[in-house]
Amino acid sequence: QVRLVESGGGLVQSGGSLRLSCAASGRIFSMPAMRWYRQTPGKERELVAGTYSGGSANYADSVKGRFTISRDNAKKTVYLQMNSLKPEDTAVYYCNAAVVGETTPLNEYWGQGTGVTVSS
Repeated sequence: QVRLVESGGGLVQSGGSLRLSCAASGRIFSMPAMRWYRQTPGKERELVAGTYSGGSANYADSVKGRFTISRDNAKKTVYLQMNSLKPEDTAVYYCNAAVVGETTPLNEYWGQGTGVTVSS
């Protein structure tokens, strides 16, 4: 069983910074992709940023230049550094990982979400 646990959310003023973490646990062989999504009430979940085993990364246009995704493979952890936060960044942020297990094929997993609120 693979589990993703997010942390680091909270309340911050506009212009401030937060760092989200997502730690994976379980019988993991590899994680080809690790991503952050966010969702606000009434809207679909949207991709914020992704990091891939080849070293590439991608970002939503709305966060380019402000957010940075990184990963520590040894710790099986992905981070999202969020700078210059805006009220429109307020959302529940979800960690997502494509995982190849030690005895299981590629599957996709989600964390429980962590709330980010940016006050104006």
